[in-house]
Formats: sequence, structure tokens, C-alpha cells
Amino acid sequence: MTQFAIATDLNKCVGCLACSVACKAVNSVPIGNFWNKVLRIGPNKKAGGSGYPDTELYFLPVQCQHCENPACVDVCPTEASHKTADGTVQIDKSKCIGCQFCAMACPYGVRYLNEEERVVEKCTLCEQKVAQGELPQCVAQCGGLARYFGDLDKGIESFECYRPALNGEKSYEGLEKQRVTLGEFAKPFDQSEVHHLPDVGTKPTFVYILRNRTWQG
Repeated sequence: MTQFAIATDLNKCVGCLACSVACKAVNSVPIGNFWNKVLRIGPNKKAGGSGYPDTELYFLPVQCQHCENPACVDVCPTEASHKTADGTVQIDKSKCIGCQFCAMACPYGVRYLNEEERVVEKCTLCEQKVAQGELPQCVAQCGGLARYFGDLDKGIESFECYRPALNGEKSYEGLEKQRVTLGEFAKPFDQSEVHHLPDVGTKPTFVYILRNRTWQG
């Protein structure tokens, strides 16, 4: 089986919003809507701290979690929302009637109604790019090299991002061929530092790594 997902190293995310901007640009997301939002968690008092300056914060990118057991698929009356062979959750716009049952069922608030087309939209994990062997745009444009894409069934250590420019290479096509895995590039972490958004029976697949801070996702 296959389950495509994104792993984010939150200790590297600086909240620059490049992932959100890149996503909107490549997917023509309407003004006022987002497929990928970046939340600021904190600042909060550190464990054992007395207050400022003993505080901590981190940035948390949130988008469709492409759940193993998606509630949005269960409630869709036309089967417009469906799970595909690569594990992602997609929307067949030709079947969508804009009822928004899926948006109400989603525990992560990542769907919206496209008012002009009268269909629901959300993150597709850039299926049009992945099908051509590329990385999702939010991963490709992460300047902090915090986001990685891959197949959960192969382990998050195999997830990939584009490697920093080597040998003076500056072209997008050239950089696209230079990749590094999370296992090679990320700082060490243990299983207690691997997190998911709250599971309400949907089994979200996206992974978040957070070291030396209190997870509050």
C-alpha cells in the first residue's frame, strides 16, 4: 500500500509563510482562502519556568491531513470526496454539489466552498506535480528545509526535500534533481518527539517533529 504524507520538522520552521504563498500561487487558491495555514503556537511558559523570558513557541503548518479514515469521505453523499490508491483524499469536482457536509465533518477546518465554482476545495497534495515525480509545492518552496514528502509505508526517514544548492546550481530543474532525505538531513529525534494533529477517529497521516518543546497541537 501507499500513503503519501508530509513530515514537518517544527524546530526548523520559522513561520515565513512561503509554503502558504507557494500553495496559493500554484493552485490558484481564491483570495481569502488557504489550503495551507501556518499557526503560531505560543509564546507559552516553559515547563518549570516562571514566565517571560522563560517562554517558548513554534509554528505549526496545518492543511488537509489526508487521513487514513477521513470523515469527509464518510459523509459525502455523491462520493465526490474519495480516497485514492496513493492514500490521498481528493475531490471530484464533477460530482461535488457544494453541500459542504465534508467541510462540517472535517475536524481540522481545512475545507472551504469555492463561491464562484460552487464546489468544495482543499489541499490535493499537489497531485498534478507528484504524478510527474516532483514534490508538492509547499515542500519545494520551504526555505528552511523543514518540510519533507514521502510514503509513510516506507518510513518518515525516507521522506525527501530539495537539497540546498550544490556546485553553483541555480536552475529549478537542476535543484529538483538534488534531494536529501529526512533521515540524512534532520537532527536526531526519538519517537516521543513525533506528533500528529488530534486523532478523533480519522487517523491523520501528516507527521510533526518537535524537540525540546511542549507539543500543543
